[in-house]
Amino acid sequence: MFLEPIDLAIVIGYAFALIAIATLVSREKAGHKKTTEDYFLAGKALPWWAIGASLIAANISAEQIIGMSGSGYAIGLAIASYEWMAAITLVIVGKFFLPIFLKHRIYTMPQFLELRFGTSVKYVMSVFWLGLYTFVNLTTILWLGATAINTLTGAGMMLGMVLLAMFAAAYSLYGGLKAVALTDIIQVTLLILGGALIANITLSQVGGGDAIAGFKRLMVEFPERFDMILSRDNPQYKNLPGIGVLLGGMWIMNISYWGCNQYIIQRALGAKDIKEAQKGIMFAAFLKLIMPLIIVVPGIAAVVLAPDLAKPDQAYPEMMKLVPSGIRGLIFAALIAAIVSSLGSMMNSISTIFTMDLYRPMFGQQATERQLVRVGRITSLTAIAIAVLAARPLLGGADQVFQIIQEYTGFFTPGIVAIFILGMFWKRGTEIGAIAAIIGSFALSLAFKIWLPEMPFMDRVGVVFLLCVGLGVTLSLLQRPARDDQVIDLAGISFKTGPGFNIGAVVVTAVLIFLYAFYW
Repeated sequence: MFLEPIDLAIVIGYAFALIAIATLVSREKAGHKKTTEDYFLAGKALPWWAIGASLIAANISAEQIIGMSGSGYAIGLAIASYEWMAAITLVIVGKFFLPIFLKHRIYTMPQFLELRFGTSVKYVMSVFWLGLYTFVNLTTILWLGATAINTLTGAGMMLGMVLLAMFAAAYSLYGGLKAVALTDIIQVTLLILGGALIANITLSQVGGGDAIAGFKRLMVEFPERFDMILSRDNPQYKNLPGIGVLLGGMWIMNISYWGCNQYIIQRALGAKDIKEAQKGIMFAAFLKLIMPLIIVVPGIAAVVLAPDLAKPDQAYPEMMKLVPSGIRGLIFAALIAAIVSSLGSMMNSISTIFTMDLYRPMFGQQATERQLVRVGRITSLTAIAIAVLAARPLLGGADQVFQIIQEYTGFFTPGIVAIFILGMFWKRGTEIGAIAAIIGSFALSLAFKIWLPEMPFMDRVGVVFLLCVGLGVTLSLLQRPARDDQVIDLAGISFKTGPGFNIGAVVVTAVLIFLYAFYW
């Protein structure tokens, strides 16, 4: 047991405070009943700071903190490409994707695909995303979160997962997206504060009391851990294939995650207008630039402080043991904050897709708004219960969980990005072309995995994306053009952004160029 009574008091106090605040901010005015727009899109009234904070809180969870820290231990700073390239991806999504999505006032990504291609694409992608979110994302967050709880408290893995699931349900189930998004500013503040503390403490331990000296020592003694572009002889090249990270599949994976992913984009869909959504996106992009400091660096420090770990994913929990009591409770609360925020966000996205894309058109055409909200809550509970039961069979023997997630979601991301790009920016794209790209993504990825197993998965993602685009274009040209009402009219959409967004985009780009040049 590595948590003292004061640590437990901090964590319990945080839990009760979060539930109380979430309940308070999501209360409706007297006589007003929650509608689907209230529950799933926060009444389309989210301010920019809530959007930006919620994007980061939803993204940074157990698989990021524990998984990326573990990859920092095994690989080094190169794993930060997932964070730093996400910053520029957010700028692209804010400028080119959001204006299209908000113009069409959609609830979900499958709904957009239905508007553009037809119901068959919507149903295929709805079922895919429900499976992915439940059996990959929820299970991973629960499993790695329970790993941290087990390391620090000795509690069993199942007990840890059940407690996390109950906490997430308690704070998010009643209020929906509004409860999640408006409390995420608290979650992100705690996450950054706690992460900065553990980074400072671990670096100070390495440097004999001086964090800067500790960072310099790591760079001198382990220079290979600070290579952003790995060479072919690096044993981790298969996970981060050198210059291919900057030129290939990483872009596809980031665009899929930040631009085509219900779990993430739902926050921006809840904005009161496009300018507010873009300010939130830019806020998240700047936060992304600092994330490696609080996630990856402690994992690199663990190479000195805990060199004999059985698994890399034990690095972050082991580093937490070095923190004094009281502060340990704060950092543990920050970790719990990241976990439950992501769980709550994921549960809300699952319930949105199931309710709006499957239940309502198939079974609930006559359902009232209140009944649809109730279905959404039941769906959330069902999904988290399934994930608790499935986590151990799926992840019990995993090593670097973060890398496993990236590789196997990479079977589908090329097709997802292909159909969104073709759907938004090519009028000739058709339903058959979209379905071919989706099916081709999995089939081609599997073929490359079997027949070219030595090919880094990130390179495979880039190649399969190009093939999926070619497949979608070819079959679309062999079919009659889509109806006029299914074509995205870009002439009616403005991609112009304000000076604040443009300046932010230049700053983010300049910072990234400097970082890659310095750590090349």
